[in-house]
Amino acid sequence: MQHSDYTAQKINGSISIDGDIDKPVWKNANWSKRFVDMVTGEPGMYNTQTALLWNNLHLYIAFYAEEPFVEAHLTERDSIVFLENDLEVFIDGGNCYYELEVNAANTVYEVFFIWKDAYTKGSKFDVPQFNVHHPQAYTFGGDYDRSGASFWKGTNPRGIRWAFTNFDMPGLKTAVQVDGTLNNNSDIDKGWSLEIAIPWSSLQLLANERPIPPEKGDVWNMFLGRFQKLMLSGKEVTPHPAMALSSHGIYDTHLPEKWSRIEFAE
Repeated sequence: MQHSDYTAQKINGSISIDGDIDKPVWKNANWSKRFVDMVTGEPGMYNTQTALLWNNLHLYIAFYAEEPFVEAHLTERDSIVFLENDLEVFIDGGNCYYELEVNAANTVYEVFFIWKDAYTKGSKFDVPQFNVHHPQAYTFGGDYDRSGASFWKGTNPRGIRWAFTNFDMPGLKTAVQVDGTLNNNSDIDKGWSLEIAIPWSSLQLLANERPIPPEKGDVWNMFLGRFQKLMLSGKEVTPHPAMALSSHGIYDTHLPEKWSRIEFAE
């Protein structure tokens, strides 16, 4: 059996989502190690940590992001918040996966991806919610792979996915607290924190026939990460430094087989 990268503990009560990670329930949680550079595995440039908890109704995720200049200018829902600084969660469902990004203004960006080879006529994905003719349905080949051999399909051996950018996770709650002043770089901030709650009932497709809520010892693959916009001498560093709970060895977020293995414990 493969090791897990993180163990999520079960709690009896529920958590009110307000962005405050100083609540006793989070103080007692199992916080991760400092995130590492997504490519090299070296310690991340700023401290970033996550903690996951769960009960029979919800999956709860918290982040702490050290940040001397907390900024977030994109405020419209589904703005491409990774163009600035963000915290990210991806959840793998085998033939599909979900992406959630949140910035320090609590702006949410979410996409539901279905591997093209799994989206067949009459399959569980062939439903009105995932209409490939919707104006906000796109094909997607992965990150930073638009060169000759990988131009159409990307670098993942599985190829193309459908990306539904009109997807909204039912019952999703997110909240942010900033320890400092947002968008005021005349002072030094400490950072920002994010709390997320997702109902298990909304994760049916991502459970991929696994029980929900999970059973003790179940393992789900998730990406828990952070992208940082960095300006040096007036120029934006590209691609943005990426930090994650587990290193991928490559600058591509969209590799479910590289994500962290999250084990659910009682």
